[in-house]
Amino acid sequence: MKLKDVADALERFAPLPLQESYDNAGLQIGLTETEDVSGVLLCLDVTESVLDEAVRKGCNLVVAHHPLLFRPLRRVTRETLVERCVVKAVKENVAVYAAHTNLDNAPGGVSFVMAERLGLRDVAFLEPQPGGVGGSGVTGVLPESMSKADFLRLVANTFGVKALRHNDAPVETVRKVALCGGSGDFLIGKARRQGADAYLTGEIGYHRFFGDEPSLLLAELGHFESEQFTIDLLHRILRDAFPTLKIEKTEQATNPIQVYNS
Repeated sequence: MKLKDVADALERFAPLPLQESYDNAGLQIGLTETEDVSGVLLCLDVTESVLDEAVRKGCNLVVAHHPLLFRPLRRVTRETLVERCVVKAVKENVAVYAAHTNLDNAPGGVSFVMAERLGLRDVAFLEPQPGGVGGSGVTGVLPESMSKADFLRLVANTFGVKALRHNDAPVETVRKVALCGGSGDFLIGKARRQGADAYLTGEIGYHRFFGDEPSLLLAELGHFESEQFTIDLLHRILRDAFPTLKIEKTEQATNPIQVYNS
């Protein structure tokens, strides 16, 4: 099977036109028409250790959520992580593909997986794109109303969050939930207008916690934590398309943010 076949399968689920204008999703390193795929390694972030793991496991394609090449490279000198990864990938003949905001914005994409993990029902886009093909974030409802404390406990346990940051909104119970993987604080106002009791995302700017949305419980999971199940989604997409293809999930801890518990 060619690299192009794998890219096509990913893009059938998450078409590249769904990506945001600032993004650089798609094939980053490799030749789609000529390269045969020996195996795929899935990750959120491309690092040197991930590329070493791919070589060790006989996988010549790394599929990541976050693009390795997000900004243009002006030189390749091995001074930065990105430069070193480019050199290693080319040297080891490992192709790199990224499914980023196109996977965020696709029906059934990253936020839908988060909602599924929380057990939400009636899940729909929070902010549909014009034409209804994709959208940003989702809303859904819990099977039953929960107290704020029980809801925060559910979120922390579901996403394995060691320290869950949240505001002091006077919300007694939570039923309708809005959420978005990654950096989603741009949707806070939309969540309030949609009547959500709580809004979850990976990153929220400091000043957004000050009470501009006093009736909305805000909770910040951490960027990595909010998107961690994206690897399972990528696995599902490729396993459905290629039942016999070797598909591995990285064993590397690529979250660059550590939490110190005193």
